[in-house]
Amino acid sequence: MTDSGSSDSRSPLDTETSPLDAAAPEASELPEASGTSEASAAPETSDGPSAPQPDGLDGVWDVVVVGAGPAGASAAHAAAVQGRRVLLLDKAEHPRYKTCGGGIIGPSRDSLPPDFRLPLQDRVHAVTFAYCGRYTRTQRSKQMLFGLVNRDEFDLRLVQAAKQAGAVLVTGVTVTGVEQRGGEHRTALVTAADGRSFEARAVVGADGSASRIGRHVGVTFDQIDLGLEAEIPVPPQVAADWAGRIHLDWGPLPGSYGWVFPKTESSSLTVGVISARGDGERTKQYLADYIRRLGLSGFTPSVESGHLTRCRAEDSPLSRGRVLVAGDAAGLLEPWTREGISYALRSGRLAGEWAVKVAEAGNAAEVRREALNYAFAIKAGLGVEMRAGKQLLGAFERRPYLFHAAVCLVPAAWRAFARTTQGHTTFAQVLRQYRAARKLSALASR
Repeated sequence: MTDSGSSDSRSPLDTETSPLDAAAPEASELPEASGTSEASAAPETSDGPSAPQPDGLDGVWDVVVVGAGPAGASAAHAAAVQGRRVLLLDKAEHPRYKTCGGGIIGPSRDSLPPDFRLPLQDRVHAVTFAYCGRYTRTQRSKQMLFGLVNRDEFDLRLVQAAKQAGAVLVTGVTVTGVEQRGGEHRTALVTAADGRSFEARAVVGADGSASRIGRHVGVTFDQIDLGLEAEIPVPPQVAADWAGRIHLDWGPLPGSYGWVFPKTESSSLTVGVISARGDGERTKQYLADYIRRLGLSGFTPSVESGHLTRCRAEDSPLSRGRVLVAGDAAGLLEPWTREGISYALRSGRLAGEWAVKVAEAGNAAEVRREALNYAFAIKAGLGVEMRAGKQLLGAFERRPYLFHAAVCLVPAAWRAFARTTQGHTTFAQVLRQYRAARKLSALASR
């Protein structure tokens, strides 16, 4: 690594504030836990075969994937490349806007389908850090830290990759639930709001953090955060000033931070903040103040949006019968940064691979074994990373200024940050391998 920590004197410009009109979204109800354990036997019905589909979608699919975001598209691709009959359902047409900064870190890049071409808007080599708008310092890396994409373009290309692998995409489908079918069927039935149903030997739920499929599985959460975001078109000269550099502000609310991700190719800036759910007005004010401090309040956002991120409880199930969950539907994301794309891509690929094994299982015992193997693969990888992220978040909530000082003033801390975004290491490995990191986390947690 040739990363070096240097600073410059660039600081946000102060301008007159303009109140943000976007209200914080209302918190949706949490799915009710079903009380089922990992890969437990699900209630089975003995209904007859589903009614024929008028659009040629009848018959039993090997795998039905619900949700065509990064997790769902990855699952569909992973199953389809094995030559299986795969149906990918989504309620929206692609391309569509998603509230997301669009950062593609190393683990995301490494989890993409072969020959996938990233629609990069910018390549990040520098990070400007601030603590509540003050004590600004920019750190630079000779090697690219990560790339930035617009989610509509990125998700569309993932779906196209899944289709090229053989998956069938059907949009405009609002899934209302899933039923486990026993007896001679040994399938699951995905039902839709328009009365249609789709039968499969295995189902992957990747339908977002308010997942219907997650509710069926019994997914539970122990961390829910509110993210607010504005897409701000700016003149080309302003976009050029931000080219190759992001801004991270450790915010005034516990565990909060703000970000600016430049989309230089389209002359826009993605500006957002995130904090724990429950204080929407203060989170909204944080975003307005952040935009003002950055000197961007004179530009009119093209999109203002918000969403809830939900992080799974450690004992939350990842499967039920022939149904697996991945990505946001499973509550899989990095707890401290709330980064979710890499978790979606990695868990989606694993879900697609294990869904094929579930589809091939001849009896309930084999289904249970493959579902448990999927859960083990998730917990051994992403689960370990999430545990480290929760530890870091707990320390960051108490002593954010220590994290700011470390990443700005301690070269080893900056290199660890850079290597994590590049995909050379993980937070779990940093905590395990570096005594100084463990000491910082322990000190901040007091």
